[in-house]
Amino acid sequence: MSAPAASRFEIEGEGGRAHVHGALSFATVTALLAESSEAIAGGRAALIDLTGVTASDSAGLALLIEWLSIARAAGRELRYESIPAQLLQLARLSDVEGLLTAA
Repeated sequence: MSAPAASRFEIEGEGGRAHVHGALSFATVTALLAESSEAIAGGRAALIDLTGVTASDSAGLALLIEWLSIARAAGRELRYESIPAQLLQLARLSDVEGLLTAA
């Protein structure tokens, strides 16, 4: 069995926009959290574009909620763009969709 492809968190310039690429799973979220926390707390990632997310599980949902918590603790706002249908369905089932889609 091959190892899961690495996921990436990339900041786009200085505009506060970031992109996530790859799978959000138990195998990838720990590295993504470490890679992204400082940028979110510092306001360099105020909008996260999830267009590049190829798959997700409940760990991916937990990561998005944790990112919101990091932003809130730092007094920052955080929004998501292009949330994949799979993640939205998990959020609905978990009754947390409003957290992810709030403007």
